[in-house]
Amino acid sequence: MIRHTVAFRLRHPRGSAEENSFLAAGKALADIPGVERFEQLSQVSPKNAFHFGYSMEFADQTAYQSYNDHPVHVAYVRDRWVPEVEDFLEIDYVLLD
Repeated sequence: MIRHTVAFRLRHPRGSAEENSFLAAGKALADIPGVERFEQLSQVSPKNAFHFGYSMEFADQTAYQSYNDHPVHVAYVRDRWVPEVEDFLEIDYVLLD
């Protein structure tokens, strides 16, 4: 199992229509085959400057690579993520034995 997580901050003002549009568009990632346990998260800790997070799981590396290559993901990254995300941290985890 791979747990894919990303914490991010948008270029848009907090609570703006643009922010809401970005997050609404991100929900389409949950429908990509192989995505399990998709969550959109709101950051509440003052310990970092990120505002939101996405978390999802994949059964294996093949499912994760299929997600990365899927046209919905590719379009989201190109059309929304790159122009609208100011900063992010991506971490992919596997369970320790």
